Amino acid sequence: MFTKILIANRGEIACRVIKTARRMGIKTVAVYSDADAGALHVQMADEAVAIGPAPSAQSYLVADRIVQACLDTGAQAVHPGYGFLSEKAAFCEALKAAGIAFIGPDVHAIGAMGDKIESKKLAKAAGVSTVPGYLGVIKDDEEAVTIARDIGYPVMIKASAGGGGKGMRVAWDDAQTREGFRSASNEARSSFADDRVFIEKYVTEPRHIEIQVMADAHGNCVYLGERECSIQRRHQKVIEEAPSPFLDEATRKAMGEQAVALAQAVQYRSAGTVEFIVDKDRNFYFLEMNTRLQVEHPVTEMITGLDLVELMIHVAAGEELPLTQADVTLTGWALEARVYAEEPTRNFLPSIGRVTRYRPPAEGAGAGGHEAGVVRVDTGIHEGGEISMFYDPMIAKLITYGPDRATAISAMGDALDRFQIRGVGHNISFLAALVESRRFGEGRLTTNFIAEEFPDGFHGRELPPEALTRLVAIAASIHRRRVERDATISGQMAGHHRVVPSHWVVRVGRDNHAVEVDVADDGRDDDGHDVILGGRTLAVRSADWETGQTLWTGTVDGHALAVQVDGTGIGYRLFHGGAELEVQVLTARAAEFAALMPVKAKPDMSKFLLSPMPGLLVNVAVAVGDEVKAGQELAVVEAMKMENILRAEADGTVKKIAAEKGSSLAVDQIIIEFE
Repeated sequence: MFTKILIANRGEIACRVIKTARRMGIKTVAVYSDADAGALHVQMADEAVAIGPAPSAQSYLVADRIVQACLDTGAQAVHPGYGFLSEKAAFCEALKAAGIAFIGPDVHAIGAMGDKIESKKLAKAAGVSTVPGYLGVIKDDEEAVTIARDIGYPVMIKASAGGGGKGMRVAWDDAQTREGFRSASNEARSSFADDRVFIEKYVTEPRHIEIQVMADAHGNCVYLGERECSIQRRHQKVIEEAPSPFLDEATRKAMGEQAVALAQAVQYRSAGTVEFIVDKDRNFYFLEMNTRLQVEHPVTEMITGLDLVELMIHVAAGEELPLTQADVTLTGWALEARVYAEEPTRNFLPSIGRVTRYRPPAEGAGAGGHEAGVVRVDTGIHEGGEISMFYDPMIAKLITYGPDRATAISAMGDALDRFQIRGVGHNISFLAALVESRRFGEGRLTTNFIAEEFPDGFHGRELPPEALTRLVAIAASIHRRRVERDATISGQMAGHHRVVPSHWVVRVGRDNHAVEVDVADDGRDDDGHDVILGGRTLAVRSADWETGQTLWTGTVDGHALAVQVDGTGIGYRLFHGGAELEVQVLTARAAEFAALMPVKAKPDMSKFLLSPMPGLLVNVAVAVGDEVKAGQELAVVEAMKMENILRAEADGTVKKIAAEKGSSLAVDQIIIEFE
């Protein structure tokens, strides 16, 4: 067994590998770029080696520096995590030449499965069901159109060396095929140094379901059940779960056996994932094989009780798998939600900056007051850390487990309510809205779920009336406690003689809710209040909350709740269940005046094209004096390794180009001005 390994990665996956290595008694070496000098994975490792500037092409993707770091520290093996060099055969060869073990498959398997075109040919030869498509090299956009017409629309354009949603487009007509081919090729060249793309039939009402396999060098291979990864945005997975609520045992077995057959066909070893697209009739088709650990591997670990990283390390050390297919059991249900630094209400644009507050929910069984659930948080962020424009914007992975799907979902909703992040935009409210939706609860999932549920984008969840009533009552209670504290400090209260008013108006947006707030029935108000709202008395209790705390936990009429509370001067911002409410608690007279206040009009920016995110201006498609039509491409901005095409919202004439190609843009920076 190894005594020291190097993790050729960063962020949450580096931290996750370090945890297992530490438990196994193995020393760890972290590598880091200039941007990651203070990162959590650097702090956790036994040793750390600087490998270059912030851009990954000059640090994490430079294989020679990783190999040298191994030689300098005496690391006997490398765990690549996911992304970066994890599926680069040349990196595996360089390690082998230096006498360093690779904690992953061998060069042959990486090469065979790393090319999506060749992997589909191999899968077909191995008897694996494949999607109809064209697997040859496509020379230009016109040939792409010809091929798409032959296959029949809609089609999927995909980078041969792609992954993580990069270099992928769906096209429904010739124009989208031309544009998609160009964008997919550009993204593939930028992210993978390989601009080849292929085209295949796009399956409608699709579900993305993958099989986890684990194999050793002694001919043993097992499948560890499936993961449903259908909740996606821009082909990037958002929520994953295991097992799938859609598969029956016969389909699960057939998919698992085909995944094993493919792995054995390429003499695979280590952890790998065979991804399938599944239609509404449970017909399944091979998509690709990822020759690495997947981001969503924790849900498989939760339902199997296995540590996949530990198994990978044992296999890389030459040991046999300690289990057979008969030993694999799936128990309970697990969900994983990917917490990203992004702005869901601004079309999920990435957010960068310093994390000024990072308070994840408590981990473990019964964490956060949810007795039947288990909570796990995999992260590479700490409070005060920074989300950089150079890397993927993932903050953490939140994983919950329960004996059944309903419990796992309930535990996820509660954990999201308790997950506090400030300083950067994040998608926690969006994730909460997803898991709280009726359709998700019923398991009616497809890869089109988000587009269908939020056709006009995400603008926050509208709470059911009862949930809104509870939040109004909580707002009234916390405000009463705040006023009581202020009165005590100023000497206006003594014993039970109070000058604090009981009648208030809670304003949610421009809606008024008249309330009466009084001490609890037992005469004590240090654990809550009785709130009368609409003729109904609600018992609001929170034994632990104090004024100024940012997380309120307690009960309303016995219903347990966790609500995040930010002070906003004379009001509060409440976060709960996917909703973000702006609340003011006013006297009746103040509420009358507030209702008369005019709403500030937003400035008219219709004559400008603004950068919706920080990023690189890759291209400007127009010139001064050009007449443009609504929907026409104006510019392309690259951020977090993804190209974003900016289009005209209306007809107009270009008056001024305010930013040049190659410029680094800030959020809302002017790119083009129109007459």
